[in-house]
Amino acid sequence: MTINVIDKDGVVHAAIQGEMTIYNAMEQKNKLAEYLKPVLELHLDLSEVSEIDSAGLQLLLWLKQEATQLNLIQHSQAVVEVFELLNLASHFGDPIVLSSHWKTS
Repeated sequence: MTINVIDKDGVVHAAIQGEMTIYNAMEQKNKLAEYLKPVLELHLDLSEVSEIDSAGLQLLLWLKQEATQLNLIQHSQAVVEVFELLNLASHFGDPIVLSSHWKTS
């Protein structure tokens, strides 16, 4: 699990790579919590998320609640599948682009 963060002019771009699971959700929360300031815009790149479980989903829901402005961008197939299963795409309100390179099940 890696989170690459670029903080520029009050806009934070964070890219999560690897799993968003119970095994690393607290570590991810602690790292991302550093960037939740009242005037901050957070762009969260989820394109490299290989797996997401309920703990990872709870982290995204918490960020949505706590961030002044949260934009989820570049959703991975794992994230899209969970959002579709639980009908959460509209809750986050960010456009989801489906890739032609994803495996079909």
